Amino acid sequence: RHSWLNRLQTLLLMLALLAICSLAGSLLFGEEGIWIALATGVFALIFEPATAWRLTLSLYRARPISPQEAPALWQMLQVLTERAELSSVPAPFYIPSPLINAFAVGSRRQSAIALTDGLFKQLNSRELAGVLAHEMAHIANNDLRVMGLADAISRITALFAATGQLFLLLSIPLLLFGEISFQINWPGLLLLLFSPHLALLMQLGLSRIREYDADLNAAALTGDPLGLATALAHIEQVSGGWKSILLPGWGNPEPS
Repeated sequence: RHSWLNRLQTLLLMLALLAICSLAGSLLFGEEGIWIALATGVFALIFEPATAWRLTLSLYRARPISPQEAPALWQMLQVLTERAELSSVPAPFYIPSPLINAFAVGSRRQSAIALTDGLFKQLNSRELAGVLAHEMAHIANNDLRVMGLADAISRITALFAATGQLFLLLSIPLLLFGEISFQINWPGLLLLLFSPHLALLMQLGLSRIREYDADLNAAALTGDPLGLATALAHIEQVSGGWKSILLPGWGNPEPS
């Protein structure tokens, strides 16, 4: 029941996100704006996971970890891959960063899990297994495709809003000098201005649902819920401090 409720919430949030983007596009470009929004969603759904993951890893200066370099890590991944019923083992990548972070990229067919230097230094093998299982659950649940789609829709929504604001700024001098005259659609204008923020809220809600599901599935994959709970508590403790208050999320940044 919990799993089906989460799927329903995911579907509703994705539809709401697409509706906001389509509405913003239609206010700006009419019917063509709706088609732009839909085309962006289809493109992201089909091509984004396959094309963006190598770029993401290169931006983080990640390098692959060979089986000879970390046999225990690869053994963990192989066991979790079998339990998650994935067709191939996600390739582990090392990121030279002191921050404690891990993220998955790719798709169910071909994927990678990036792990920071800080994560290796701060977590023990039991906690590391919980983190790996969490990322493996994201891959198995197709969360990478879902969140990639949400990210693409949010970006095109922000682009619509920025274009609308630019048009408005360029129109102000013409309005003042009486060169043009038109009736301002205030509800439409407000929606266009605030559409990126609404899209972001939908994206955050979607991310929260997927994270809870990944935690639940990770506990099932490892058979050790306490290991994951300890890892999460450890990460939160190390990532805390004044920066976490002034800059929420600074200690554990997520790739876009």
